[in-house]
Amino acid sequence: MKLNLGCGSQLLPGYCNVDKYGAPDLQWDLETFPWPWPDDSAEEVLLSHVLEHLGQAPATFLAVMQELYRVCQKDALIKVIVPHPRSDLFLADPTHVRAITPLTLEMFSRRLNQEWGQTGGANTPLALQCGVDFEIVSSIMVLDEPYLSLHRTGRITTDQLQEMERTQNNIVLQIEMVLKAVK
Repeated sequence: MKLNLGCGSQLLPGYCNVDKYGAPDLQWDLETFPWPWPDDSAEEVLLSHVLEHLGQAPATFLAVMQELYRVCQKDALIKVIVPHPRSDLFLADPTHVRAITPLTLEMFSRRLNQEWGQTGGANTPLALQCGVDFEIVSSIMVLDEPYLSLHRTGRITTDQLQEMERTQNNIVLQIEMVLKAVK
């Protein structure tokens, strides 16, 4: 089974399209637990511009991550697309309740949690606390214009872009990450 969670009007063929509103295949509030799928039933999950809307209370966000892990099969791929937290797309929407970055999702890696424990890292070991294990397979920063064109033409280096992304707004439009459920 493939899940398109928080699909809005973007109904994808071959997926179970799920949203709280509209006319998806399944109308469901993703903050209502448990989700209506059995354990280990999803081979692929898409969360496109959804995760930043879920879990205003930390306990609810952690429950979302636990449900995501529960319904995923071993090695299931989860594609997460979110607006960059320094983008006006993130800042302007009052329904965005939390920034999601690769660092956020790394906290749900058991391997990294164990490394942090051994090295005295101060990161919260959410994978160990929540009983989940996700590894980031890939992470891509999608540049906003004019920065994409400036980088493509060599007028801005990758190092310059990385520094700008850490200190300025509207450099990166969105972040596209793929996670794998480790079971």
